[in-house]
Amino acid sequence: MKRLRIKSIEVILEHAERKRLKKQLGAMDLLLLGIGCTIGTGIFVLTGVGAAMAGPGLTLSFIVAGLACGLAALAYAELAAMVPVSGSAYTYSYAVLGEAAAWLVGWNLILEYAISASAVASGWSGYASGILQQAGFGLPEAWTTATRNGGIMDLPAVFICLVVSALLVIGTRESAWVNRLLVAVKLAVLGLFVIITVPHVEVGNWQPFLPFGWFQRVGYGENIGVFAAAAIIFFAYIGFDAVSTAAEETHNPKRDLPIGLVGSLLICTVIYIVVVLTATGALHYSELGQSKEPLALVLRSIGFPGVASILAIGAITGITTVLLVLIYGQTRIFFVMSRDGLLPQFFSRLHPRFHTPHVVTMLTGLVIAFIAGVLPLHELAALSNIGTLFAFIAVSGGVMILRVTQPDRHRPFRCPWVWFTGSAAILSCAALMWFLPTETWVRFLVWSLIGM
Repeated sequence: MKRLRIKSIEVILEHAERKRLKKQLGAMDLLLLGIGCTIGTGIFVLTGVGAAMAGPGLTLSFIVAGLACGLAALAYAELAAMVPVSGSAYTYSYAVLGEAAAWLVGWNLILEYAISASAVASGWSGYASGILQQAGFGLPEAWTTATRNGGIMDLPAVFICLVVSALLVIGTRESAWVNRLLVAVKLAVLGLFVIITVPHVEVGNWQPFLPFGWFQRVGYGENIGVFAAAAIIFFAYIGFDAVSTAAEETHNPKRDLPIGLVGSLLICTVIYIVVVLTATGALHYSELGQSKEPLALVLRSIGFPGVASILAIGAITGITTVLLVLIYGQTRIFFVMSRDGLLPQFFSRLHPRFHTPHVVTMLTGLVIAFIAGVLPLHELAALSNIGTLFAFIAVSGGVMILRVTQPDRHRPFRCPWVWFTGSAAILSCAALMWFLPTETWVRFLVWSLIGM
């Protein structure tokens, strides 16, 4: 029955003290960490995919996905403040649901972090290869194409994974500084996009606003409509919960974690809505849906090719910040699983100088780099959303269970209307899982069975 044991919050905190990560992050670091991870591949790449599925109604898709994440964020905030230890949904599941459930959650978090990181690196490669090509330094196509798509290896994707991993070994403080810079550049580029695009918005492009309705199936396992698009562009929100993996390295986790989680999500949702409204207003969704670089296409179509190139550089910047936070989050989850004895102990070794888990960081970076080099973006992204939604459901349920089993425990942050919020989070996340393609479900079940 060892697999059913529950590790008490006191024991989790005690074990964390034995191999304590250095505290060096504040509320602003966490806020920018969340924004840095959240705004990236989704808004720069998947806007076109979402527009093809929902038309101008993609705006509603972002709101639907944002609401589901917002409900889960409140649950994350309560547990993160109660258990300020790295590990995210894995740690919370261990404290509430037991070791077996924690292992399953941790196993599926690999889909959210490691597989998502590989997908993001693949997207980064596409933009980087395009810019190099325009500058006259293009790499041979065989070295920018995933092995599974007929290439030798996606070399730019491998390169960025290794660079980011090395940066994380040097230190979280240094990584946070780089993240601040990259977030500033990314937000400036998106702001420039909105300012230039707004005067070119034509109301006629928003009609009909819901060309494919709310949801409909078209062929085996393929869906379109607002809800179907929400299930796909949910990828744009993946990673905001990585803020909770930084709990141990936060100066005042009880105050700063809720700010980082909820604040970053609110800011990102507003940015998404504004960008999508202007993009679909300036260019008809049918054209937008055919592009792999939809925002750059909008700028070129309204006569700003130079700004489109600047935006492409901003896209690379944005995607880099997402990759940094995803690899960071995955290494911290492996670190805590090692500390709990579910993974080899060398995974939790700390560098004597940098006080970072250098072994697991480089191993994780190498694996992510290999996957990004051999598998294409669409195959990598397919599993990311469903693994994340599964983790969100576990955390939302855990908050309600703890309210019953440990009602008197001090909660620095309390999830408001917990029974409504927790239930709504579970139902909304489960609904988004249901709206995903059938093939994604099959892969998710196979992955879960392997983990068990």
